[in-house]
Amino acid sequence: MKWNISKEFDFCYGHRVWSQELNSDFSLDSCLVCRHLHGHQGKVIVHLESSNLQNGMVTDFKHLNWFKQFLDNTLDHKFILDLNDPLFETLLPHFKDKKGFISHDEGFYTLDLTTLKNEPLYIHEMYEGYVLVDFVPTSENLSAWLLKIVQKKMDEISIKVSHVEFLETPKSKSTVYA
Repeated sequence: MKWNISKEFDFCYGHRVWSQELNSDFSLDSCLVCRHLHGHQGKVIVHLESSNLQNGMVTDFKHLNWFKQFLDNTLDHKFILDLNDPLFETLLPHFKDKKGFISHDEGFYTLDLTTLKNEPLYIHEMYEGYVLVDFVPTSENLSAWLLKIVQKKMDEISIKVSHVEFLETPKSKSTVYA
């Protein structure tokens, strides 16, 4: 037998899919709205599996509380921007040389706001809202990135992540399998 449990997490975020292309025969128009700066009420569903139960469980659901904290502290109400986005220099002119990044173990960067010490508060507020990644932040790429983060942590307690679902909207979902 094999058991699968899942836990859902909600957060708000913004992004831009600068690489979007459409086939108008299928999309019925050629409007590339995902290339615009826009936001979502996202949902991540993490699925854990095991062939053996410990204390009658795959694992305790509380073993994913750290992930909720990660989403809240890192992505909630932030704008996820690809380092390779052609608008990078326009959106982040103080960091157009792509220096002054703080690297995080989970595979993302934030901006070193100490380099803005002489700038007004509203400049700090603008820049603190960015999370930089080295991929186009599509739902597919975000789900794969989040699966890696969860699996690395769950390895510490020998729990397998079978898959991660990422919902940009209540009707649009991507799923990545380990």
